[in-house]
Amino acid sequence: MVLAALVRRKFSVLVPFGEGQPYDLVVHLGGCTFLRIQCKTAWPLGGSLVFNSRTTDHGRGPQSYLGHADIFGVYFPPRQAVYLVPLDAVAETEGRLRLVPPRNNQRRGIQLATGYEIDRWTRDSLRETVKVESPDDDRMLSVA
Repeated sequence: MVLAALVRRKFSVLVPFGEGQPYDLVVHLGGCTFLRIQCKTAWPLGGSLVFNSRTTDHGRGPQSYLGHADIFGVYFPPRQAVYLVPLDAVAETEGRLRLVPPRNNQRRGIQLATGYEIDRWTRDSLRETVKVESPDDDRMLSVA
């Protein structure tokens, strides 16, 4: 569903060949900029949508996606909605986005799902989420 939503919005999407990548999709944002997306399915829980924001390496246990993906592509079946959520917007173990504002009007620590709807993202705003770590970054390819 994330792939289909991105393609409908005219993004150039690449699907990794083979298994074992810490991301499911890659979006080419122009030039040498690529966005690594880890796809997740969310479920409803107490006015929020919730998704697992860590991976399980069966040899090492739960692992963070930090440094391995740039953003979560989250599909929420009850609303047939797709959200793009930067890794640093949610906790390392569980992603939680509020579907409705809290009744006590609390704002601190609250992530509203509307802020991450796929239609809110542009090429430029997605480019800002890409963190180039170093010249040795696996995403940097040199042409001889």
